[in-house]
Amino acid sequence: MKVVLLAGGYGTRISEESRFKPKPMIEIGEKPIIWHIMKEYSYYGFNEFIICAGYKQHYIKRWFADYFLHNSDVTFDFSSGKNDMTIHNQHCEPWKVTVIDTGLNTMTGGRIKRIQPYVGNEAFMMTYGDAVCDVDISALLEYHKSHDKIATLTSVILKQDKGVLDIGGDNAVKSFREKNLSDGAQINAGYMVLEPEVFSYIDGDDTVFEKDSLMRLVRDGQLMSYSHKGFWQCMDTKREMDMLEKMWRKKTAPWKKWTD
Repeated sequence: MKVVLLAGGYGTRISEESRFKPKPMIEIGEKPIIWHIMKEYSYYGFNEFIICAGYKQHYIKRWFADYFLHNSDVTFDFSSGKNDMTIHNQHCEPWKVTVIDTGLNTMTGGRIKRIQPYVGNEAFMMTYGDAVCDVDISALLEYHKSHDKIATLTSVILKQDKGVLDIGGDNAVKSFREKNLSDGAQINAGYMVLEPEVFSYIDGDDTVFEKDSLMRLVRDGQLMSYSHKGFWQCMDTKREMDMLEKMWRKKTAPWKKWTD
């Protein structure tokens, strides 16, 4: 089963980094966050990826073009007047990566629509290229197969980061307590499984998948939620990037299930 990764947006909320490169290529532990996401899927045996690129898409293509060379032991032999290169050992994952330029200003739904020829008439997985998660992807896939609907998304509880106030009608604070998990709201965390019929819910480049396509799926009773109680974190801000970097550096990154 193919994995589609959305990686074409501008990443304006983390412009300190994204002005130089696409947000999915911002590094955590000296590797782009999209690499971490791909390693998650690869851990569960999914090694074929389609990347929906857009903003600075050449950066993504160049990184993958160099990936094999940078992860290999190489001899460069110029002694005969030629540039002979011998690969001794390579340490790459068994990945097949297709990078598609889905347009600079294309909306999320439009990006998915554009890669339809590369997916074909089969189910596929899809997620965003800027968030890591420790969801059990095998269990997610089994859940999707169990309900016979077009789409499954992974939902997580977005926890509040402030204390909770109970305020009366006279604006007096009646009680105060620290946040807990029940104060959060379920949000779309990505990590979706989609049947090919989903393409009929996308009109074109201007379709916002989350606002248009998913809402139409809801109205048709074709969207299910796989509730994930574990770790999920997007990387929208420099603070969140630093937090993920700190987890990785301390070897406490919850999303890292693979061994080096």
